[in-house]
Amino acid sequence: MVQTSITIRAARPADSAEIAAVHDSAWHDAYRGIIPGRELEKMIARRGPRWWKSAIARGSRLMVLDFDESIGGYASYGRNRVPSLPYQGELFELYLAPEFQGLGFGRRLFQAVRRDLAEHGYQNMLVWALADNDRATAFYERMGGKVVRRAPEKFGSEMRDRVAFAFD
Repeated sequence: MVQTSITIRAARPADSAEIAAVHDSAWHDAYRGIIPGRELEKMIARRGPRWWKSAIARGSRLMVLDFDESIGGYASYGRNRVPSLPYQGELFELYLAPEFQGLGFGRRLFQAVRRDLAEHGYQNMLVWALADNDRATAFYERMGGKVVRRAPEKFGSEMRDRVAFAFD
């Protein structure tokens, strides 16, 4: 009998290369055809292993989905970065490698972030998603999010809409 261990835990510096690989594959999968190609490649290239290692060393709140000692996803979160919105916490990013999507791992990672934010005094939160990212917007709606704001975001010379989902 083979046993596989699946845990959600705080990221460690040794995870940085695998987090970068998840970031790369998840962003290509999620944003190809939404974010202009050149801009997408530049955004992905900025987030290599060195960037992730530095984020972990700075104490950024970062959780990983550890699937039998291999990283299948990550979430970064903290204090709301938009003071004009009345929410305490913010989920900055939640991404799973494509092979881990659709299996309930996103929900588990999302719930772990909500619990950790609540334990640190953040009773509500928001998350931004690109409006054209149908999988992400559907996911946050299923999690109970309500759209509270829309805003444009520029990618090179092109504009895309993003939406903020609030969770009370």
